[in-house]
Amino acid sequence: MTVCRIFIISILLNLIVLMPSLVCAGFYTCKGEIIGTVQAYKVKEGESLIETARKFGLGYNEIIDANSGLDPFVPGCDASIKIPTAWILPNVSRHDSVVINLSEMRLYYFFKYRGSHLVVTFPIGIGAQGTDTPTGSFRVVGKVGNPTWYVPDSIIKNYPYLPRQVPPGKDNPLGSHALRLSREDILIHGTNKPWGIGRKLSHGCIRLYPEDIPELFRLVPIGANVIILRQPVKVGVKNNRVYIEVHKDGGQDIDMLNEAIRLLSKERLLQKVSTEKLFHALREQSGMPVDITH
Repeated sequence: MTVCRIFIISILLNLIVLMPSLVCAGFYTCKGEIIGTVQAYKVKEGESLIETARKFGLGYNEIIDANSGLDPFVPGCDASIKIPTAWILPNVSRHDSVVINLSEMRLYYFFKYRGSHLVVTFPIGIGAQGTDTPTGSFRVVGKVGNPTWYVPDSIIKNYPYLPRQVPPGKDNPLGSHALRLSREDILIHGTNKPWGIGRKLSHGCIRLYPEDIPELFRLVPIGANVIILRQPVKVGVKNNRVYIEVHKDGGQDIDMLNEAIRLLSKERLLQKVSTEKLFHALREQSGMPVDITH
């Protein structure tokens, strides 16, 4: 076996060990502002949009917003739907950081591997109204496999029948893995309720699908930066075309039009934009990158 062939096999084995589920995880080379592509899919008999979302690594909110008007539980056999597996990257520093955009309920991890800048992305569930996930800059301070859930006093107060701690297993709401942040009351963890991904249901923590949390757990080191923000409007350029991505974010008192104009002006893109297309994208709030080029 030649030295060159041995070297190539070594690289492939390293990639397999590092990222064994690239298709499911949503793994991309970070070469521009927009990753992925929107796909088309025909719903199978008895299949709901919730099941379809999980199949393609999407949250409930993403597939519902991209297919407004369809019943999420009974969309209809052979119904043609959009699979919104394309995203404009958040406007923030992307150097070795976990970035969580609450507005789109999606997590991005930017990292470098053998000289290449990479990004992996997952749908998430976040805090419900009144127990909102906080924004800010944090760090990963610990990683726990098969975590025990120590039920907080605030939850015991509302649910006194709960035990003080729940051991690892199918009844544990933390799932199989957890990342502890520098803010002690916030974790990034798995879940035993996967239907909650893409929804605001937690007590402030960030939840991932059971199949996604082991991948993130393996990739993210202790000490990694975690940036939690709200960006309901994102803009980007691909192949000299201007795109905008608008998310429904009822928890924010924000003027979407003013925010879009601010971002487009900042990037010197406003003159390239069709006003009609911009207004349509702002009305639709589909959560997908939309071409608004003049």
